[in-house]
Amino acid sequence: MTNILYGNTQTMLNAKNISKTKEYESVDAIVYGIPWEGAVTWGDYTGCELGPKVMRLCSGRYSGYLPELDHVDVFEHVKLGDAGDISVVPHDVDETMDRITAFSNDLWKTGKFIIGLGGDHGVTFPIVRGLTETGKKVGIIHLDAHYDNLPSHNGDEYARCSPFARLYEQEGVRNESIIHTGIHGPRNQPLAGRNAKEAGAVTITVNDIKDRTANLKAYAKEIYELAAQEVDCVYLSICSDVMDYAFNPGGPVDGNGLTSHELLTLVHEFAKLGLIGMDFVEIYPQQDPNQFSAHLVSTVVLYALAGNIIHEQQA
Repeated sequence: MTNILYGNTQTMLNAKNISKTKEYESVDAIVYGIPWEGAVTWGDYTGCELGPKVMRLCSGRYSGYLPELDHVDVFEHVKLGDAGDISVVPHDVDETMDRITAFSNDLWKTGKFIIGLGGDHGVTFPIVRGLTETGKKVGIIHLDAHYDNLPSHNGDEYARCSPFARLYEQEGVRNESIIHTGIHGPRNQPLAGRNAKEAGAVTITVNDIKDRTANLKAYAKEIYELAAQEVDCVYLSICSDVMDYAFNPGGPVDGNGLTSHELLTLVHEFAKLGLIGMDFVEIYPQQDPNQFSAHLVSTVVLYALAGNIIHEQQA
């Protein structure tokens, strides 16, 4: 079968397999995997390097038809390609970060809508670094329970708790257009809030969102407009734990989060307004025997693509 990437693992959502051919021009959007787990989780709460594989396996159940979104069939409008996985080096963090940057940079140069499947949140820094190397100035909507902006973890500057510390330093990223969205819970540290404020980044807490759920679509537009100020493009980074653990059994354990409906609404609205691409990180398949979290990623990707269709039609 042409849609088998390796072993029994098919492409995401039955996408065209372009992992070897690199036929980027033959598709409208590209998905790829980053099977990376850094030092924060090695040997403890672990296994997110399996995320891309399990997300793909779960995606085999789904079509592109979304009756709740005006009966759109995403794949009538979008040809999705799967570029396979980035080849990581588990014992060499710096080399892996460079590989992620180079791989993603090649994808960004295509001008397609790009979707990364992690892996831990540390991968977002090299992905966005690859985007800035195309010459674009970037704003970021960061959906997460946590700031992920600590200086390092035991000396590892690319740990999953640190990507936004690196992005604050990255030329080509406008700090004031980094919107930490959905932040909540005591697994944050006071230093993280101070770091965001000192960098000039914007904080939107989960309570801010819950207070606006009656008109969440309008609030999504406000959030997007903050990210889009004085930049060329807006990137979306989603950590699964922005959702409450009731909706995310395969992610880090955080309560008081978003519902799956709230997350999907935000993603769709952001994509309608114009995203250059996105990532979804921090799925831990070994914690979730039913793979509920990995299954939800297919719907998140489809909602993003459905929003992007509307954006393209309105452009």
